Amino acid sequence: MIWQRISQSILSNRVALVAVVLLGTIFMGFQASRVKLSYELAKILPVSDPEFQRYEAFKSRFGQDGSVMVLSIESDSMYRLSFFNDWYNLSQKIRAIGGIKDVVSNASLYDIVRDDSAHTFRIKPLVPRPLTTQAGVDSLRDKIAALPFYRGLVSDSTGRAHLMAVTFDQKLVNTKSRIDIVRRVEAVADSFGTQHKLTVHMSGMPYIRTEFSAKVSKEMSLFMGLAFLVTAVILFYFFRSLTVVFAALAVVGVGVIWATGYIVLFGYDITLLTGLIPPLIIVIGVPNAIFLLNRYHEELNRRRSREEAIAIATEKVGETTFFANVTTSIGFFVFYFTASPLLLQFGLVAAFGIMTTYAVSLILIPIIFSYLPTPSPKQRGHLERKQVSGFLTWVDRIAHTRRTAIYTFIAVVTGIAIVGALRINAIGYVVDDLPKNDPIYTDLKFIESRFKGVMPFEVSIDTKRPGRVLSPQTMTKIRLLEREFSKHTEFTRPLSLVEAIKFFYQAYRGGDPKYFALPGALELNQLASYAPQLKGSESRFKGYLDSTKQYTRVSFQMPDVGTVRTTQLLNELQPKADSIFNIDRATGKRVAADEQYDVHITGNSVVFTKGNDYLLTNLAESTVLAIVLVSVILVILLRDIRLSLIAILPSVVPLIVTAGIMGFCGIHLKPSTILIFSIAFGISSDGTIYFITKYRDELRNQKLSLERAVSETIRYTGISMFYTAMILFAGFAIFTASTFQGTVALGILVSITLLMGMASNLILLPAFLLTVNKRRSQQASVNV
Repeated sequence: MIWQRISQSILSNRVALVAVVLLGTIFMGFQASRVKLSYELAKILPVSDPEFQRYEAFKSRFGQDGSVMVLSIESDSMYRLSFFNDWYNLSQKIRAIGGIKDVVSNASLYDIVRDDSAHTFRIKPLVPRPLTTQAGVDSLRDKIAALPFYRGLVSDSTGRAHLMAVTFDQKLVNTKSRIDIVRRVEAVADSFGTQHKLTVHMSGMPYIRTEFSAKVSKEMSLFMGLAFLVTAVILFYFFRSLTVVFAALAVVGVGVIWATGYIVLFGYDITLLTGLIPPLIIVIGVPNAIFLLNRYHEELNRRRSREEAIAIATEKVGETTFFANVTTSIGFFVFYFTASPLLLQFGLVAAFGIMTTYAVSLILIPIIFSYLPTPSPKQRGHLERKQVSGFLTWVDRIAHTRRTAIYTFIAVVTGIAIVGALRINAIGYVVDDLPKNDPIYTDLKFIESRFKGVMPFEVSIDTKRPGRVLSPQTMTKIRLLEREFSKHTEFTRPLSLVEAIKFFYQAYRGGDPKYFALPGALELNQLASYAPQLKGSESRFKGYLDSTKQYTRVSFQMPDVGTVRTTQLLNELQPKADSIFNIDRATGKRVAADEQYDVHITGNSVVFTKGNDYLLTNLAESTVLAIVLVSVILVILLRDIRLSLIAILPSVVPLIVTAGIMGFCGIHLKPSTILIFSIAFGISSDGTIYFITKYRDELRNQKLSLERAVSETIRYTGISMFYTAMILFAGFAIFTASTFQGTVALGILVSITLLMGMASNLILLPAFLLTVNKRRSQQASVNV
C-alpha cells in the first residue's frame, strides 16, 4: 500500500514536485560549479593509522619528501663549452621561476673551502657565472670528480646521463599553483631539448602528480561525453524514440549535477576515484528509466489507460528499483567503512548520488510521460522484439527442462575460475596504471635505469634528547645504517648529516677525496668548531636537522619496485635499523631505555605500500560486507532465509569467474582492480532484486503457479534486465578509453561481470527457484 500512496502522491502533486526538484538542482548546480581537483597526494591510510601519523610528523618536521622534480638528459656533449653554458642557463631560468626553491645540477654545485683566518668554512659555488673557456669546463669536470659527495647524484657512472633536481616551494607543492610551475619548467626544458636535438626526460613526484591530475580532469570530461553518447544510442536503438532518450538523459543529468554538488557540500575534491562518479551515475541511473518505461508500456499493452498504466508502473517499479538501487548503493557505501579517506569519499558520494538519481527518476519520469501523448502500439513494439523474445523463450525453456546441465556447467566454470583466482598476485606500483608507452612511464624508467629512481624512502630518527643528533655515537650509528642500506641495489646514495660531515671533513683535510669519511670523535669536535652550518641554524640543513638537534633523517631514492618488493625491504631493514640503534653490539642486549632511539622507515614509497596493503585487506572485507547486507535485503523481500541465500549465488558466481579471469590474464590485485568486486556485486545483485520482486508479485497478486510465475517473470522482467545489461556493459566499457590501466581493467572486468550477472540471474536464479520448489513439493507429499 505504501508504494501505491507514493505513486498517487507523485501524480497528484506534479507541479510542486517538479518545482522542488528544479530548485534543488539549481542549488546543487551552483555547488557543482565550485568543484575543484585535488592537488594533494591521495589519502589512502586512515588518519588514525600509526604509519600515517609517523609520516605526517615527519613532514611537519622536515617538509614534504616528494617535492623534487627531476630532469635528465643523455649526451656526450655536456662538458663542451657551449653546451655546458646552455645547461647552466637552463638551471638559472628554472631557478628564476616563481615557486622554485632550489636547482641542483653539475652547473649549480658548491664546494667547501677551509678558511683558517676566520676559523670557518666557506661554501662557494663551483660555477658562479657562465664559463668562458673550454679549459674552465675541463677544470670544473675534474673538480666535480674530486668531490665524492656528488658521485651518482648529478651524473651516472658512465658520465653520459646527467640529472637536474628542481625543488619546489613546500607551500605550493600541494596547490593548484604547482601545475603552472611544472608547465613553465617543462617549457624551458623542452626548449633546451629542441635546441640541442635531444630528449629531456622528466619525472619526480611533483611532475607525476601534476600529469596524473591533468589526465583525471581530461578523462572526467571524456567519460561524461561518452556515457551520454553511448546510453543515448542504446536507448534509441531499443525504444526508437527521441522523447525517451531525452527524458532519460535529462533525468540522469539532474542526478549528475546532484552527485557533483555532493562532492562540494561534503568538502571533498575531485580525485582519480571521485572523478568516475558522474559517468557512473549516468550508466547506473538510466536503468531506472528503462524499468519504469517498460512497465508503463507493458501495462498499456494490457489495455489500461495512460493514467492507470503510469500509476501502476510507478507503484510496482518504484518498489523494485528502490531495493535495486539500495543494493547498488551498498556496493559503494561499504567503502565508507574502510576509513580510508580516498575510498570513504568515493563510496559516500556515489551512494548518495545513486539514491538521489533514483528519487529524481521516480518523480520525473512518471510526471514527464503523464503530460506526453500515449505511446502508439508501434512505439511499444520493442517489448515484442523477436531477437530478445526469442532469447528469453530459450532461457525459460532451459530453466524448466535443463537444470542439471545448468548446474554442471556452472560448477565446471566456477571450478576453473577458482584455479585462476588462486593465481592472482597482489601487487601495486606508483605508475603501473599508465601504459608502458606513456611518456611519464618511459621517462621514469629512463631515470631509474641511470640514477636508480626518484621514489622517496626515508629513515626518521628521534634521538630522544636535544642535541644528541650531532654526537659521535649517533653519527656512527647513521653510518652503519647507510652501509646496511648500501647492500641493496635499489637505493641511491644517501643524503644525510653524515654525508654532509664527510664533505666538510674532506674540506677540513685540504680537499683530498680520500678524506671523504666520517672523522673520529676528537676530529669531529674540531670540525664542529669550524662548521656552524651543522648546528641547524643554516637553512640548507633544516631539512635534515631540527632546531633542537634531537631529530634527523636519512634520505634515499629508489625505483618504483612495487609493493611486494618494498614490503620485503621494510621487513628486512626496519629490524636491522632498530638493531643498529638500540642493540649493544658488544653484549647483544637491548640498551637501557634512556639510551634508546626511535627509528622508523617512512616516506612516500612506504606510505603507498602500507596504503595498498591496507586497501587490499579492507576492500576484501567490504565485498563480504556487501554480500551480507544484500542477503539481508533478500531475506526481507522473500521472508525465507534459505531461499535468500540461494538467490544470492547468481550474483556471487560472476565475481568468482571475474577473479579467475584476472588470474589467468595476469591482472594484478591492487586498489584500482579490487574495487571491481564490491561495485560489480552491488550492481549485479540489482538483477536478483528485479527478478525476485517481479516473481513475488506474480505469485501473490496474480495468483499464478510457481512455474508460471517464473516464466512470466523471465518474459517481462527479462526484457528490462536485458536492456539494462546492455546499457551497463557499454557504459562501463567506455572506461577502456582511459590512459590509466587500472581504470581500463575496471571497465572491462565490471562490464564482463555485469553481463555474466545478467545471464546468471536470468538462467541460474529461476533454475534455483524451480529446484527448491520441486524439493519442497516432494517433501510435502512425503509428509502427507
